[in-house]
Amino acid sequence: MAIIVLDRDGVINADSDAYVKSAEEWIPLPGSIEAMAELSRAGYQLVIATNQSGLALGLFDLDDLEAMHAKMRALVEDAGGEIAAIFYCPHGPDDNCRCRKPNTGMLDAIEAEFDTSLHDCYMVGDKRKDLQAALGKGCKPVLVKTGVGEQTLQQLISEPDARLADTAVFDDLAQFADFLLRSS
Repeated sequence: MAIIVLDRDGVINADSDAYVKSAEEWIPLPGSIEAMAELSRAGYQLVIATNQSGLALGLFDLDDLEAMHAKMRALVEDAGGEIAAIFYCPHGPDDNCRCRKPNTGMLDAIEAEFDTSLHDCYMVGDKRKDLQAALGKGCKPVLVKTGVGEQTLQQLISEPDARLADTAVFDDLAQFADFLLRSS
């Protein structure tokens, strides 16, 4: 079974400059839950890899994060799909950890957990650091224009990075899922 790695905030749910701090604030983006369910039913294992520095900043606690993830899992399950695993980095940007994207520590942990290589797997994000993490692990980077994806795309155009030149760009997770399901 092929793994698809998904960022959370800005890809699956609406992001916030003030951080998503509770299950009530965790609002799925239009079409994202259905897209995840369709990919899951097609045999893809969906794994979430998300930086959650709000934990380190004390904006929410582990129980709040678990409630957000329980809500996300339940919505995907209600739509007929499944999330295989959720990995998160609890550290802040200045903690110099290995797991915070653009570092590949979370991706290393996914490989260990699933006893597989993520090389050539799709990794979907809305931020440059998601794309950089994907490249660092040999994944196929996918940029969605939701969240800060539009700004990321403009940044890639104005500050080209040859390593990111082949990044696939989609309007949202639903459009990516449609593309992948049609082409497989």
